[in-house]
Amino acid sequence: MARIELDHIRHAYGERPKSEADYALKEVHHTFVDGSAYALLGPSGCGKTTLLNIISGLLRASEGRLRFNGVDVTELSTQERNIAQVFQFPVVYDTMTVYDNLAFPLRNRGVAESEVDRKVRETLEIIDLASLADRRAAGLGADQKQKISLGRGLVRSDVNAILFDEPLTVIDPQMKWVLRSQLKQLHRRYGFTMVYVTHDQTEALTFAEKVVVMYDGQIVQIGTPDELFERPSHTFVGYFIGSPGMNVLPVGVEGSRARLGNQIIELPSAPTAARQDFELGIRPEFVRLGREGMPVRIEKIEDTGRRKIVRAELEGREIALIAAEEEEIPAEPHVTFAPEGINLYADSWRVDLGDGAGRPVR
Repeated sequence: MARIELDHIRHAYGERPKSEADYALKEVHHTFVDGSAYALLGPSGCGKTTLLNIISGLLRASEGRLRFNGVDVTELSTQERNIAQVFQFPVVYDTMTVYDNLAFPLRNRGVAESEVDRKVRETLEIIDLASLADRRAAGLGADQKQKISLGRGLVRSDVNAILFDEPLTVIDPQMKWVLRSQLKQLHRRYGFTMVYVTHDQTEALTFAEKVVVMYDGQIVQIGTPDELFERPSHTFVGYFIGSPGMNVLPVGVEGSRARLGNQIIELPSAPTAARQDFELGIRPEFVRLGREGMPVRIEKIEDTGRRKIVRAELEGREIALIAAEEEEIPAEPHVTFAPEGINLYADSWRVDLGDGAGRPVR
């Protein structure tokens, strides 16, 4: 497996980019650790597939260098990089059997037939297709074909990384959970370096050790699911991760107190900059409903079975909060914010409130 170093990578699809807006992929300078599982998460057009194709060699970056285990591979082809890539739509040889689909990349590399047979049969067991080894691929379902695509990557012992470009898009919803679970088991067993592109936060958060959140061509945060939930480094991460997403409210700040309309909210500590225009971010899970605190007007209650999503208005601003299924909604409702759930943002980036996790305020 490989340690993948992205050294000041940028990419523009047009010639002679003149401004930052001309770049589909803003500058990326990061290292993917050998043997780790990452998810590139973001909306369509945010640059995640562009970045994946640069790693695989399908696309040459406009600027920057790419290294595998310290070796510059910027000019090397996909084949020379020893990359396995699983695409959105299964790529299989329909006229071949399942066995021969998996054997094909090994035979192309001149591997001895005894070793081909050992590796193929071992991989067929891993991807649960041993019983279909002699079946032609043409008659199989989309999920089984996608397993073949995966198997062609796993069967090779020389592969540096396995890259997935939204591989479960065409898979039946019931099978998605099964395949995600199998991918996690494979990663734990073999320690492949895996990079998985998706726009689905459930896929990203259940598959990856680290999630790379992308927005408008740049990486806005890399972290564990807990880090993305508790300390979103950018307001986009707060919106995008979670259901419902983070509440973001414009506030004025004086010292360690934030003002929202006529209400005062105590902050964990004071931000370091002498500016007053901030945004306060708090997830619905950290908004407490009761009879004391800031008065709100309830607009709507969505009963999801195990919990209630309460939509309310606070000082003219929409706010969402989570209540337990059995929790009583007061006749005169008020809310308070749990201090550990409060985040403060300036120009959309989180600022330090004493935990060392934010950026300096600009």
